[in-house]
Amino acid sequence: MFKDYPLIKESNKTVTLFYPYIPKNYLSALKKVFSTRWIGQGPLVDKLEKVFSKRFANKLPSVAVGSGTDALHLAYILADIKKNDEVICPIFTCTATNIPLLYIGAKIKFADIDPKTMNIDIQSIKKLITKKTKAIVFVNYGGLPCDLKELNAIAKKRKIVLIQDAAQSLGAKYNNKSIVKYADYTIYSFQAIKQITSGDGGMLVFKDKKKLKKAYRIRWFGIDRLAKQGGTWENDIKEIGFKYQMTDIGASLLLESIKDFKKIWSHRRKLYKIYEKTLSKNSSITIMDKKKSGTQHSNWLFTICLKRKDYLQKKLRQNGVETNQVHFRNDRYSIFKNFTKGKKFKNMDLVENNYLVLPIHPKVKLSDAKRISNLIMKIIN
Repeated sequence: MFKDYPLIKESNKTVTLFYPYIPKNYLSALKKVFSTRWIGQGPLVDKLEKVFSKRFANKLPSVAVGSGTDALHLAYILADIKKNDEVICPIFTCTATNIPLLYIGAKIKFADIDPKTMNIDIQSIKKLITKKTKAIVFVNYGGLPCDLKELNAIAKKRKIVLIQDAAQSLGAKYNNKSIVKYADYTIYSFQAIKQITSGDGGMLVFKDKKKLKKAYRIRWFGIDRLAKQGGTWENDIKEIGFKYQMTDIGASLLLESIKDFKKIWSHRRKLYKIYEKTLSKNSSITIMDKKKSGTQHSNWLFTICLKRKDYLQKKLRQNGVETNQVHFRNDRYSIFKNFTKGKKFKNMDLVENNYLVLPIHPKVKLSDAKRISNLIMKIIN
């Protein structure tokens, strides 16, 4: 049974589960923003979209928004998902993946997990597909890409839209290629504890360049903002839009952080490897990471699975180490009860009370990771 713990009190003797990455030049970057007329959506948002597209998105259209949830909602709209359309989604994910489908009134068909990775299970997806299936939404849990080859084969055969929630997988690769190549729509999150952050923010990437103008309109009330700035202030609004734009304040932080991304990723990878090297020796512990040649993990989470999870979490906390489960199965939430009543998810049941996330972020030292690993080995023997 899950044990609730308050956030650990931060000190030089504790290791927190998460910590935001703030670039060294953030003050000078913000100062430049505040010295201009643009603190909302302005030229830095445009610049960020171009830089991100080139660096992470294989030069595909990239639209910066206020959150990863905003990006998902825009993806669902651009994918033409409508009321009562069937959409297959993972049972295990942040609720932000699935809540925007409730805005639309789509019918969520929850798929089970792969118990070795906690990603969406391919066989479960196959059983859920019907003639009414409009899209498959999948999450790369912790930063480990799903079986993108198999997902593409399914989608191509059935002419189903693929929507990739890559909120946790910035920098991940599949077959040594950017993961954006394997989905019609891919979203990223820049929420406070992600690899890079704008405080909160997101990015929507998609393959169909013809949808870019619509994405810009939907992001900003349904108004043609470029036309308005060009002098056409009396814009007609023909489609429902939202207030989903990013600000230049947030974009300035992301532009500085992108410069450091290689360093951020490398440090997180070193921490991951330290945990992996030590804990893989313990037969009581399973590391939730099924290796596949050509796949690059983003190292956002390091998750282990063991029967004595609660005991381990308690002992680690007594030693100043904060751990937790982070995300939970979505069928525990009342808002999804219409889609989960009478449904069984046997793989999720197997690991529900046994998974635990260890600290992995730039504030965690390599010596911390070694200490935590050795401590776990002593506790679980």
